[in-house]
Amino acid sequence: MTELSPEIITQPGSGPAASTWKRFLLDILETLVLSVVLFLAINAVSARVRVDGFSMLPTLHNGEFVLVNRLAYRFGQSERGDIIVFRFPVNPKEDLIKRVIGLPGEEIAISDGHVYVNGALLVEGYIAASPKYVGNWSVPEDHLFVLGDNRNDSSDSHSWGLVPLENVAGKAVLVYWPFDNWMLIKHDQLVLAAP
Repeated sequence: MTELSPEIITQPGSGPAASTWKRFLLDILETLVLSVVLFLAINAVSARVRVDGFSMLPTLHNGEFVLVNRLAYRFGQSERGDIIVFRFPVNPKEDLIKRVIGLPGEEIAISDGHVYVNGALLVEGYIAASPKYVGNWSVPEDHLFVLGDNRNDSSDSHSWGLVPLENVAGKAVLVYWPFDNWMLIKHDQLVLAAP
């Protein structure tokens, strides 16, 4: 009596080689999904902005890349001295970066090369030069008055008006490029001298 052993018939696409390819494709798919999730999460809490122009000299320089904290004002409020990124009220497709000078409900005056908030002199050691312009502004609720640190070469609230709080994208926190310029951005707590 002879025994017959059953033949093992392999289906095309099965076996060790097919299993390796399936695992490889699954790994690629998992990596892509994880990358998309991380990208969306990082963009939900931060933004990257390029400084264009010289309006924030000497603090920020043309061509630097800045990391922006999008959550900074969801859990807190703007403070005088914060450097913020916001949608330009005149052209909302454009982002600008400036320093907060006036808060909601305050009166801002610029004269004799100085900035005054509610009649008190604003002490500013970070500006490129004293402003050569004059003016008075009342900051309504839900708005900010912003100026560039390079006061005489900056398009800011003194020339086009106030920034609605809803336009604020976040607080600038770090210069990350070029690498030689890497620094945490200092947000001066600005001092008001007695009137």
